[in-house]
Amino acid sequence: MTVSNEERTTAPTKGLGEHSHGGPVIPEASRAERFASFDVEAFEKPTGREEDWRFTPMRRLRGLHDGTAPATGAATVEVTAAPEVRVETVERGDERLGVAGTPGDRVAAQAWSAFGSATVVTVPKDTKASGPTTLVVTGPGEGNTAYGHVQVRAEAFGEAVVVLDHRGSGAYADNVEFVLGDGAQLTVVAIQDWADDAVHVSAHHARIGRDAVLKHTVVTLGGDLVRISPTATFTDRGGDVDMQGLYFADAGQHLEHRLFVDHSVPNCRSNVTYKGALQGEGAHTVWIGDVLIRAAAEATDTFELNRNLVLTDGARADSVPNLEIETGEIEGAGHASATGRFDDEQLFYLQARGIPTEQARRLVVRGFFGEVLQKISVPEVRERLEKAIEAELEAVGA
Repeated sequence: MTVSNEERTTAPTKGLGEHSHGGPVIPEASRAERFASFDVEAFEKPTGREEDWRFTPMRRLRGLHDGTAPATGAATVEVTAAPEVRVETVERGDERLGVAGTPGDRVAAQAWSAFGSATVVTVPKDTKASGPTTLVVTGPGEGNTAYGHVQVRAEAFGEAVVVLDHRGSGAYADNVEFVLGDGAQLTVVAIQDWADDAVHVSAHHARIGRDAVLKHTVVTLGGDLVRISPTATFTDRGGDVDMQGLYFADAGQHLEHRLFVDHSVPNCRSNVTYKGALQGEGAHTVWIGDVLIRAAAEATDTFELNRNLVLTDGARADSVPNLEIETGEIEGAGHASATGRFDDEQLFYLQARGIPTEQARRLVVRGFFGEVLQKISVPEVRERLEKAIEAELEAVGA
């Protein structure tokens, strides 16, 4: 059975109900009114009853949310940069830090107040990087906690591809900033390929300038608990954001992605496509997609899509798209969400042409993820992820 919600509108609509397995949920407040601060003490300690935390297993956060997890280790950041790109390690007082966005929850504020130094990657003005830049972030080790900060800056008309590759063990919370100048083009692939014990809570803040283009892809495969919260904010007309995501949860894993696209200026576009698969007892994925179109954001065009494929019994996917519109002068806005098992018609089609059931099931899953994988422009990264998904399918016997 597939549970699906789809809606597209060009009419003014405010506070549309959320969707989770087809059931309505009353939003806590408008995203325009959500609190943000760099001061960790300005946030109350979350209990899990708050709207922002109601899906997250708080006991598994290892104290990242309540101040009981001081840094006991450090994550390492190894950078392999394109020759045109500048890489710096800066102290927390650097005036460039924090310009992309303000922490919107206590963990992000804790990470802001606790990191020691930050890695800043800069694509100079009018420069196209000749190859990808890769940052490998390795956790502090099993039983340890660390906090971090990364900023990627694409100056006016700069163009680059950046890969953030997370791996290793331990608990890690960080803020990642993407600052795009006018006319810049930045492609980001953020990979969470943690060890089984790892906990990672990360806030991504994107600030998009006039006519700038951000292609942002999140791939989450490993870790005990991973919660990624990307936020995109437009600062001038003509901005374009394409947010893609792929996740595959195994038994006991909790993988959570919470997106917010803030359309506050006219003539901007956003498109969101996230796809996930789940297998094994206790596998749990959460996808929250919030889009706010403010009164001044005329001629906005936006759409968000989430699809989840449940491969075994005992797995659960929560999908909650939210669309809040404060003006009727838009090009279009909508969302779609569906959670279900294999498409019987696709399986029948393949089996009718002589393809064995097991192979047919694998082909369906590969095709399900293909839309996201094909948009990853770094061949070696795409091939690595394809192999990782194949390994997941072998584990479940699909």
